[in-house]
Amino acid sequence: MENSICVLDWRYGSKEMRELFQRATILKRMATVEVALLYALSKIGLVREEDILVVQKNIDKINISRVEELEKKLGHDVMALTVHLAELSGESGKFIHFGATSYDIVDTANILIFRDAINIIKKKLKNIIIILMEYAKKYQELVMIGRTHGQHALPITLGFKFANYVYEFTRSLERLNDTSKRLLKIKMAGAVGTMAGWKDKGLEIEKYVSEYLGLPPHEISTQIAPRDGYAELVSDLAILASQLDRFALEIRELMRPEILELAEGSAESRVGSSTMPHKENPVTAEKISGLAKVLRGFVISELENIPLWHERDLTNSSSERIILSHSFLIIDEMLESMEALLRNLRVYPENMRKNLELTKGLIMAESLMINLTLANVPRHIAHELVMKVSREAEREGKSLLEAALDNEEIVKILGKEKIIEALNPYNYLGEYKELISRALSYAKNVIEQT
Repeated sequence: MENSICVLDWRYGSKEMRELFQRATILKRMATVEVALLYALSKIGLVREEDILVVQKNIDKINISRVEELEKKLGHDVMALTVHLAELSGESGKFIHFGATSYDIVDTANILIFRDAINIIKKKLKNIIIILMEYAKKYQELVMIGRTHGQHALPITLGFKFANYVYEFTRSLERLNDTSKRLLKIKMAGAVGTMAGWKDKGLEIEKYVSEYLGLPPHEISTQIAPRDGYAELVSDLAILASQLDRFALEIRELMRPEILELAEGSAESRVGSSTMPHKENPVTAEKISGLAKVLRGFVISELENIPLWHERDLTNSSSERIILSHSFLIIDEMLESMEALLRNLRVYPENMRKNLELTKGLIMAESLMINLTLANVPRHIAHELVMKVSREAEREGKSLLEAALDNEEIVKILGKEKIIEALNPYNYLGEYKELISRALSYAKNVIEQT
């Protein structure tokens, strides 16, 4: 790949995903659709079964150079393929492309590729969800600080944090399942979608093409399949990319030396900086975040492919040659990177304990306020009192527990034992076990149904 221009040719995306979008694969899938049409034509008596077999065998003989030569002459990529296939097939190829329009072939071939590509994505996404489910259970009891606005908020557990990602990634898996029902449909309807080229046999031909390829047809279409489905697909992939970005950002933040609660795996032999030998950077997480930016950018372009002129124009074609393959290859790379990151994740419980105590118990102010309210102090009065005590603790360098025990009013209302209990972060985790269990059950159900 020394002369390759696109980084996706050699750096990003797995071999299995890259092969789906190579020129040879695309041409073979298009040729497969042409064979499916011949199968349909044979069912209505226009083509002999032996002709189908001849054309089918010639799919493996497709010569990309010859297709490109014909395209230069004809100025039309699909016509170049059909002419080449007809050349290879002789008398058996005379009905190739009969009654069809180019996008009957292109859109249906796309769907054959999408079906395989989505299955690859689902498989990798399920692996990630399963790893996170295991982490959610393993670290269910590991208490750490929960943060909002980048500030210390309330105690949570690391398992609870992981369970939230289980839930979010599972929603993407569910989203892909739902989108597939609308997206994975053949389009075989002729020049403007009326099937006129097949006279009164159009619906029959569509049925047989559908039967051959194992996919249902669109209920109605113009010259192309409705682009809301393509836009939905790219949007779903971009949402998943943003979820992966969210987790990657979490790792990047928690890997800071002054926090260091989670970190990317061992980097003993990996260079962190060309000039600073000590550096150990979250490069996998940063790659995930960087690629998410690109994938999000494709959403607008694909949304703009929905409003085409009348029964269609060609403005979707050029952009989709980039958007569709690149979207799948980028999300594929992100998922592979995410799985590698998770499998090599480092956890630092001692730093979690240290950071939990960093505010000297101020994170338990809500708990103190709640207990005062339950002891018949109006909530707004309790809020004011605890805020006052919290500020005093900060100002005097005390812990909140010390400040609360020094406050006669609070001691009188709650008593010392109740104050100590209320300010223990390990007692203020709410329904974390039940919530983790609920998230894992939801994920298990969706995985089983996928």
